[in-house]
Amino acid sequence: MELKITCIPGDGIGPEIVNEAKKVLNKVAEKYGHTMNYTDILMGGASIDVHGVPLTDEAIETAKAADAVLMGSIGGDTNTSPWYQLPPNLRPEAGLLKIRKALNLFANLRPAYLYPELADACPLKKEISEAGFDMMIMRELTGGLYFGERKTVEENGVRKAIDTLTYDENEIRRIAIRGFDIAMKRRKKVTSVDKANVLDSSRLWRAVVNEVAKDYPEVTLEHMLVDNCAMQLVKDPAQFDVILTENMFGDILSDEASMVTGSIGMLSSASLNDTKFGLYEPSHGSAPDIAGMDIANPIATLRSVALMLEFLHEEKAAGKPGMVAHSVPADEIVKEKGYVRGAKQEEAQAAEPVTEPASENSAEENQPEDVSDEEATEESVEDAPTTPEIEEPAAEETSTDDSFNEE
Repeated sequence: MELKITCIPGDGIGPEIVNEAKKVLNKVAEKYGHTMNYTDILMGGASIDVHGVPLTDEAIETAKAADAVLMGSIGGDTNTSPWYQLPPNLRPEAGLLKIRKALNLFANLRPAYLYPELADACPLKKEISEAGFDMMIMRELTGGLYFGERKTVEENGVRKAIDTLTYDENEIRRIAIRGFDIAMKRRKKVTSVDKANVLDSSRLWRAVVNEVAKDYPEVTLEHMLVDNCAMQLVKDPAQFDVILTENMFGDILSDEASMVTGSIGMLSSASLNDTKFGLYEPSHGSAPDIAGMDIANPIATLRSVALMLEFLHEEKAAGKPGMVAHSVPADEIVKEKGYVRGAKQEEAQAAEPVTEPASENSAEENQPEDVSDEEATEESVEDAPTTPEIEEPAAEETSTDDSFNEE
C-alpha cells in the first residue's frame, strides 16, 4: 500500500511533533510493507513569514491531492508575536478556517479518554474519576457562528459588532449521520447538544437530528442543552458516549472535556469530509514557550496518526476495536521514548516541571475561530420578546421529546 500524506508542521512545537509522527509512520511502513510519501506545506505563521499569507492556494491544492493531511500546530504568542499585529484575516489561525472550508472538513472528532496514568491529574473528585470515561465529541466544523457573516459598524457614534449564526438542514444532517455512524461502532448512544430553548438554529438542529435518528433504531438518542452539558461533563462524564453538537458549542465543550482528562496535551483530533479524506492534528496548541527544546510530548500527534490510519482503512477495520471504537491507551510509546507529561524523563528529573502544550485557545485567543468574549447572559436572551419561554429539559431527555421542534 502506498499513501500520500501532506504534512503541515506549522508553528511552535509543530515541526517537532510532526517529525516524531513521521518516525512512527515509517516504522509502520517498514513492518507491514507500506510506502509513505510525505509532502510538506506551509501554514500559519510559517507561511506568513514566507508568503505573507497564512495559507496559499497552492498549498491547498497540494493538500487536496493527498490521501490525508497531518498537521502539527498553528499560531504563536498572541502578546508578543508580530503575526498578531496583522488584520484578523491574515493571522496564523485564519489558515485553519480556510483549509477547513476548502477541504470541506465539516466533521471534527475529538476523543476524550481518562488515562489510568493521568488519573491523579484529573481535576474531578476521586469517586467520579474512578468510574472512568470514554467519549467522542463530534463537532460540526464549517458552519455556524464562526463562518457566518460578521461585521463591526458604527451607528450614531456607537460601535456595534454583528456575528451571524446560520445552519441549513443539509449541514446538520450530514454531521448527524457521521455522529450516529460513529456511535454504531461504540456504545450506541448519542447526546445531541444544543440551545433549543433560545435559538432557532438549535430548534432546527434538534428537528433534523430526530429525523436522522429514525434510521438508527439501535442507537439511543438524548437531547441536552449546552449549559446542562457543561455541568454534566464535570458531574458525571461517564454517562457520555458520542456528543454531537454545532461548531461553537463543540469548540468549548471539547476543551472542557480534554481538561477533565487531566491534560489537553494527550488528545487527538480528526477533521473529516464526506469521503475517507481528513486532516489529523493534536488538540493542543503550539506551545511557543517550549518550542525548539525537544521536550514536547508527541502522544496526541501519534494518536492522531492512529486515527488517520484507521479511517484510511475503515473497511478493513470494520468490527475491530480501534481509536474510534474506543480510545486505546498508547502509553507504551511514551514510556519507551522517555516522555513524562510533556518532558523527557531524564530532563524532568533535573528540571522544574515542564508546561504542557498550551490549549488551542491559549495560543489562539485573537483568532476568529475561538471567540473568547463573554456571550450575552442567558437571561437577557431568554427575556427577549421574540423568544418563547421553554422549560429546559433534563439531562435524561430522549429523542422522543419533540417539544422544541417547529412543526
